[in-house]
Amino acid sequence: MELLWWGLIIVLFVLSFVGIIYPLIPSIVTIWGGFIVYQFLINPNELSLWFWISMVVLSAVLIGSDIIANSYFVKRYGGSKTSERLAAIATIVGSFIFPPFGIILVPFLSVFVTEFILQKDGIKAIKIGFATIIGFLGGSIAKVLIQLIMIVWFILAVII
Repeated sequence: MELLWWGLIIVLFVLSFVGIIYPLIPSIVTIWGGFIVYQFLINPNELSLWFWISMVVLSAVLIGSDIIANSYFVKRYGGSKTSERLAAIATIVGSFIFPPFGIILVPFLSVFVTEFILQKDGIKAIKIGFATIIGFLGGSIAKVLIQLIMIVWFILAVII
C-alpha cells in the first residue's frame, strides 16, 4: 500500500510542474498534497516543525513570485493597472487556447490591444506586451526553482 502512496506523491509533484503551464492546476496545492499524503498516510513522525515552517515560507514566496514578476515588468515598461490585471486573467484563459503557446500569446495580445487603445502608441503597446512575456517567463523560472527546492527539501527530510 505504501508504494501506491509514493506513486501518488510523485504524480502530485509532477502535476505541480504541469501547473506552471496550465495555471488552473494549482502548483502549490499539488506539492502540499504530496506532503500531506506522506504525513498522514506513510509516516506522521518524519517531517519536522522546521520543515513545515519552511514550506509555508517557500509557498508564500512561490505565490508571490508570479504576481511580482508580472506586475514588475508591466509597470517597468509603462503599462497600466488594467494591463496588469488583464495579463493575469489572459494567462489563465491562454492556457486553454492553443496550449502551450496560448499562455504566452493571449496575454501578449490582450495587453498589446489594451495598451494600444489606452495610449494610442503602437511601439509602446508592443513593448508592454513583450513585458508580459518577460514577466511570465521570469515568474515561471522562479516557480520551477522554488518548487524544486521544496521537493528536494522534502526528499532530504524523508531520507535523512
